[in-house]
Amino acid sequence: MATERGGPGKPAGTRPNGAGHAAPTGDLRGEGPLPEALTPRPTAPDSQPQPLGQPAVAKPVQTKRINLALQGGGTHGAFTWGVLDRLLEDERLAFDGVSGTSAGAINAVIFVQGLAEGGREGARRALDKMWRDVAARLAVSPLRNTPIEKALWGYDLTYSVAYQTFDTLSRVFSPYQLNPFLAEFNPLRQVITDNLDEARLKRDPKAIRLFISATNVRTGKPRVFTRTEVNTDVVLASACLPNIFRAVEIDGEAYWDGGYLGNPAIWPLYYERGAPDILLVQINAIMRQELPTTPSDIMNRLNEISFNASLMAEMRAIDFVQRLLDSGRLEQPRYRRIFLHCVDDEDRMRQFKLSTKLNGDWEFLLTLRRYGWEAADRFLSEHFDTIGRESTLDIQRYL
Repeated sequence: MATERGGPGKPAGTRPNGAGHAAPTGDLRGEGPLPEALTPRPTAPDSQPQPLGQPAVAKPVQTKRINLALQGGGTHGAFTWGVLDRLLEDERLAFDGVSGTSAGAINAVIFVQGLAEGGREGARRALDKMWRDVAARLAVSPLRNTPIEKALWGYDLTYSVAYQTFDTLSRVFSPYQLNPFLAEFNPLRQVITDNLDEARLKRDPKAIRLFISATNVRTGKPRVFTRTEVNTDVVLASACLPNIFRAVEIDGEAYWDGGYLGNPAIWPLYYERGAPDILLVQINAIMRQELPTTPSDIMNRLNEISFNASLMAEMRAIDFVQRLLDSGRLEQPRYRRIFLHCVDDEDRMRQFKLSTKLNGDWEFLLTLRRYGWEAADRFLSEHFDTIGRESTLDIQRYL
């Protein structure tokens, strides 16, 4: 039975969350230390009073295993960074597998590698370093608001001279024409190279399941790469927007962004017979009440619809199978029940237009990270006890 998720987030700023901890705001200069990990939640003592002189016996902490499905969305992936950071703080959770696309793929590989190498704190440090590297790389990008433009439009790049020039050029010229001598041009390549240990990720026995989606340009079909296949090119292929970057070639095939056909791909997580719970981290808004009328708003809505299309189709398929199971028309265990959950914050994320997915401003990334942290905190406060028993995602939103 589906239940409602938490309401819209409160205004920006440090505030107590539902679990009694303060949401991180971060050092806006990018110089501060990582937020300290929350202290493990104390286990509740037995309800019966203990005789004097005998220590209270603590109840064991219940660990619940979940899978993660990480959506893509450019630098809006910093929202997912915040979600992962909060989930890693909660020692009641264990992770079974991760599927990611585009920015979700980048988060996924660093999460899995960091978790295998250094546990929860290792994953948090690895994600923090990677996003700092992203900000440093994009700090020299021409796609930045000037101080005056930032005062006028905040994080929105839509009306900046640099973005307008870039947008016009990308509609007239392809990456093959704009960069005839720079076939490998991609500011993310160095970020991935500096943060991904390909050989270790492939052979590490402690690494959890990992699935990365990309779109085969020739066949028009999705390809899902497993952990033993992942390398820098696979991650770049999953995040390859064809109007900005040249297609990435892998094994003689050209690939574009995986978000066109799997954003993210959920099916590998239940085909592999892992934990039944799948937590979707959603970046792109499903619903908008207002009709887009300006060119930028129309393109923004088209982007949201396009990059949610595969997810909505997969949700319909999941709903169909679950209803057949309910009616007894499918036999178990060949087909099994899965429990879907979602962490998102549409009310906050709707305010950011398409252009902000290219904004690497460190202050902006920290804002998104805080939004994600708070959204995950609400989910854990409201729905942790439901994990392993029923879905908390309202699947009717996708049908």
